[in-house]
Amino acid sequence: MYAKNKNKISKTLLITSILSLSLVACGEEKKKAPLIKVPVQSYQQLKVLKGLMVNKKGSEITGKLTVADSAGKVVASTQLENSKHYSVKIPAGTTLPVLLTVTEKGKTEKLRAVVISSSVSSYDISVLTTKIAKRAKELGGYTYANMVMAADSTVGVPDANKTSTGFKGDPTKQYGGWH
Repeated sequence: MYAKNKNKISKTLLITSILSLSLVACGEEKKKAPLIKVPVQSYQQLKVLKGLMVNKKGSEITGKLTVADSAGKVVASTQLENSKHYSVKIPAGTTLPVLLTVTEKGKTEKLRAVVISSSVSSYDISVLTTKIAKRAKELGGYTYANMVMAADSTVGVPDANKTSTGFKGDPTKQYGGWH
């Protein structure tokens, strides 16, 4: 009799375990919601965006800057004539994020930056912002959460400041002397 009860208990545990695992596996198929939720933003009035453009050489840029809204529609553009600075007017009602794209005359590679906040009006466009924009797109689009993750994985920040910048005194005594 003891063997029959032990067998029933074992079968019950086995069936319960299998059902539990199948339920857990089904639950993981659901798409996970982003950890950082930010409401959709748009410009309530005309907004002027300004900033610097820095290509690989750090030289002045001749070409075109285009601004596309979250649907990919071009909402503004401006010509660039031997400058590192830009200024462009974004119309009221434009929904964020907006993508700033610099196309240099005679070059195929484009510089990009993504605007994700309606309160900021100064955005630099560089090789680094281009890498961040590309990474965010790979992560699923230009959402706030993807931009944060893209910036975190793209920008290398040391764990601690291990440089001697700003150190005044005997360099042989910094960090306990020479190693």
